[in-house]
Parts: sequence; structure tokens; C-alpha cells
Amino acid sequence: MYFYPKDNTSGCTAEACSLRDHYESLQGAGYEVVGVSKDSAASHQKFKEKHELPFPLIADVDHTLLEAMGAWGEKNMYGKKTMGTIRTTFIINEEGIIEQIFTGKQIKTKEHATQILEVK
Repeated sequence: MYFYPKDNTSGCTAEACSLRDHYESLQGAGYEVVGVSKDSAASHQKFKEKHELPFPLIADVDHTLLEAMGAWGEKNMYGKKTMGTIRTTFIINEEGIIEQIFTGKQIKTKEHATQILEVK
């Protein structure tokens, strides 16, 4: 499960496309991919269609799931502090146990699928 700030932004698109391009390898390694952001379902649908994303995207518009998973918090952009989505990926096993967490600068958006595949 990966949490990302916004549909159709450069970093979020790079991350989604990395996961798309390696989707079969991820599934072959036993992973399912689910993306979550605070964007609307309509925004997600356009994002999925534009980039041919084969995995579901959850619209967490009130950021309930984001907050519950610790992926919502204070961010500092250009010296201004705001609340928003903290880019985070959780590797969750079949029993629902979190095995690994990637967060913030650990995530290389263009190579994120490869990072995940290196976990197993």
C-alpha cells in the first residue's frame, strides 16, 4: 500500500508508472499494489486512465486512512509549513503485519518498484 500526495504531479506520476511498469513482477513476487491519496475518485479515474494503471487507487478525501497509517502530517515546502500527505509505502504481509516501511526521501519515485522487489 503506497500513499502519495497528488495525482498527475511529476513525482507521483513517476512512482505510479514505476509500479505499473513492474506490476507483473510485483504480482509474481506476491505483491498487490494499492495507491492512496486525498484526491477524489474522479481524479483517480482520470489518473488511472491517462497512465494505464492496473491497480486500484483509494480516494481518502477526508484523510482518515492517511492519518491512521501515519502518512498525514506536517510538511515543510519552501520554508512554509503545511499539513499534507507524506509519501509512504507499507509492505504488508498476508497476515496484515507491516514488514517494512519506506518513507520520504527513502523513496526513489522512478525506481520504487525495484526498491520493493529488493525487499523479498
